[in-house]
Amino acid sequence: MAIRICAGVFDPYQEIQAYQSTNLENSGAIGATSIFIGTMRDFNEGDAVKGMTLEHYPGMTEKQLEKIVTEARQQWHIIDTLIVHRVGKILPAESIVLVAVWTSHRGDAFDASRYIMDALKSKVPFWKKELLITEDERWIVENTDGYKCKRN
Repeated sequence: MAIRICAGVFDPYQEIQAYQSTNLENSGAIGATSIFIGTMRDFNEGDAVKGMTLEHYPGMTEKQLEKIVTEARQQWHIIDTLIVHRVGKILPAESIVLVAVWTSHRGDAFDASRYIMDALKSKVPFWKKELLITEDERWIVENTDGYKCKRN
């Protein structure tokens, strides 16, 4: 398992390749890999968005991500996982999050990947402030029910 929070642009495909070649090179047990890559859109809630800032709670964020992966391992047969998440200033089309799950079977890979991503969105301390094309800013907060709240 690897979890990394980064403040700069990252290439999710290079992250996966590097991780696999270093950590999973000779693993004949792997039969499936599920990969989710989240990128920033240039719109949200009907408004044009030209950028955003993602903040997190250092230390607690990583602990919560570890807990989510541990919970996933209790439900599915996971060989390994990689999570990379961006913080700081982000522009449209840039990668925000990478979740990769390696398993023996595709069902476990799909299910575990979706669980990790859904839990990440609802349980991990990340805060998003959008910069609209109009130069207005707004905070977007997702609670555990997935309900979005605007904080101005």
